[in-house]
Amino acid sequence: MSFSEREILETVRMVELETLDIRTTTLGINLLDCADPDLESACEKVYAKILHHAKDLVRVADSIGGDYGVPIVNKRIAVTPIAWVGAASGAEDLTPLARALDAAADAVGVDFIGGFSAYVDKGFTRADEALFASIPRALAETEHVCASISLASTRSGINMDAVGRFVDVVLDAAEQTADRGGLACAKLVCFCNAVPDNPFVAGAHIAASEPETVLNVGVSGPGVVRSALERLGPDADLLACAETIKRTAFKVARMGELVGRETARRLGTGFGIVDLSLAPTPAIGDSVGDVLEAIGVDRAGGWGSTAALALLTDAVKKGGAMASSSVGGLSGAFIPVSEDQGMIDAVRAGALSLAKLEAMTSVCSVGLDMVAVPGDTPRHVIFGIIADEMAIGMMNHKTTAVRILPVPGKSVGETVEWGGLLGTAIIQDPGAFGCLTLHGRGGRIPAPMQGYRN
Repeated sequence: MSFSEREILETVRMVELETLDIRTTTLGINLLDCADPDLESACEKVYAKILHHAKDLVRVADSIGGDYGVPIVNKRIAVTPIAWVGAASGAEDLTPLARALDAAADAVGVDFIGGFSAYVDKGFTRADEALFASIPRALAETEHVCASISLASTRSGINMDAVGRFVDVVLDAAEQTADRGGLACAKLVCFCNAVPDNPFVAGAHIAASEPETVLNVGVSGPGVVRSALERLGPDADLLACAETIKRTAFKVARMGELVGRETARRLGTGFGIVDLSLAPTPAIGDSVGDVLEAIGVDRAGGWGSTAALALLTDAVKKGGAMASSSVGGLSGAFIPVSEDQGMIDAVRAGALSLAKLEAMTSVCSVGLDMVAVPGDTPRHVIFGIIADEMAIGMMNHKTTAVRILPVPGKSVGETVEWGGLLGTAIIQDPGAFGCLTLHGRGGRIPAPMQGYRN
């Protein structure tokens, strides 16, 4: 893969002036061979295997960043769903495995490790039950561990019993970290149509289809896209906007694959995918909300935002597909409210409501992400929010997710500061009406007709 002098200069400008970076290099590690009837032995195996494969991850990533002049912001690990690893032990509390993951992450110097996870689209195993029961304590007592649960898929439908139990997990996790603004919930997400090669937390994990180890890369660049649209100007038509975004995504994806393949080579592992997701940060100018406004909406969340986001997500995917045959993960556009300064400003201005945000998730690459609600929000309301988002994913054959944070002691309009990448959240109004009877019914919403493909 060769680069012209012009492309190199463009990349330098993107990095120095437009906040382009490699958002994460995530090393996937299969832990199935660490399963053991003795939980303590399993923990020792998990710790040892992660250290063996990831001991050089941070050093190599830093050296790549220095050699290529492209910042690699986060170094992460994704592992096999721990419910699968812990099943052999028959343990009812899998928190020791979370501690082993946390200790290994700390030892190798990564910021997060994902995979305290389970798939319960159609039902629970005993190990799934144990993992659910362990999540609140595991997230409260560890620093680096992230948890994710697959609740639904187009192929299986929605496990509404699991949705209800997930709500209990969320509320318990919030309560256990009430002194930190419910911080544990920022490390907890649920999915419909979960992907097995997601390099971004909190959903990072590697499923059964992945190899023994694999290096996946997540590239960002909302600032780059915004700058390109501003140079294009307000008089260009929407086809020109789409073409500009597509060309920009092409350049970013090429850079991401170059860095990813070299990182994998130096680590002695295989390269998996480049996830070309416009993942924002609280930094000024690094906002998907700003991109939507550059396309032409008055304020992110105003009328036209869903259409603008559809154009953006599609163009990013097309540009990535042109640049690489290894585009995967959740490529598109993320809209995590507390992590995007433009979105934060839109909520503060009254332009972006929770209802409008849900509409926008029908065309973004994930779903309701980093949404803060009052700590006393009724269970059945949170249940309905999650169920609706799972339904959007199921019916549209796309990945959707919910990372919701009921913040203890906070009410609508108040703010909570988490700092760093997690940013600032304004507590949003979930509305006065929920779905108490629906919550009480239980059971499963069956797979739709479009799930019966063969």
